Amino acid sequence: MDAYAAVVLAGGAARRMGGVDKPARTVGGLPMRDRVLAAVADAAPRILVGPPGPVPAGVRVTREDPPGGGPVAAAAAGLALLDPGTPVVALLAADLPLLTRAAVGELLDRLDADGHDGACYVDGDGRRQTLCGVWRAAPLRAALDRLAAERATRPSGGSPDGRPTGGAAERATSHDDGSAAPLAGAPIRALLAGLRVREVPWSGAGPPPWFDCDTDEDVRRAEEWTR
Repeated sequence: MDAYAAVVLAGGAARRMGGVDKPARTVGGLPMRDRVLAAVADAAPRILVGPPGPVPAGVRVTREDPPGGGPVAAAAAGLALLDPGTPVVALLAADLPLLTRAAVGELLDRLDADGHDGACYVDGDGRRQTLCGVWRAAPLRAALDRLAAERATRPSGGSPDGRPTGGAAERATSHDDGSAAPLAGAPIRALLAGLRVREVPWSGAGPPPWFDCDTDEDVRRAEEWTR
């Protein structure tokens, strides 16, 4: 597949690292977000969703609504900057320091070979690594619209079955002016529900490209793999 865009999600809270700017942490001498952006150097455009900061040349930066609203809200912010004719988008977490161009190419090849809506890696236990995947833009946009509509009609402060929650994630779905931000706090599995997903086990040389760094120990392991 020749034409694709990339949206890299860098707005997480990194609570297990004390709230630091996790994507800015270095692995092998480079910030993790820069390593991810390098793995999709041939994508056009490349969009980073997260706090403003230094990025490689040619990368566009935007922010999810509201800031810290989670991966689905961030995906929506990134897709909003894509041309309507964009065929495919790589949707990637910014803390995948072991991701390579070859690994992204494998996903693109597997998606192009069949009629699935997306392709993502699965780990050795069969768990989908959904933020290490590529997706056809049209069905992904439709899924965002569907999920936003579903959550916008949910009773205020309620869970999917209508029960009140009162939690911080639910309170984050409204702006200070009372307007709705229905995708805030939505789980990524809700976005992808109903999409036809090609699950791809990693069979290439080297460490798994879906390895994400949630803790200091994860960063140390990634450093060892890049030596």
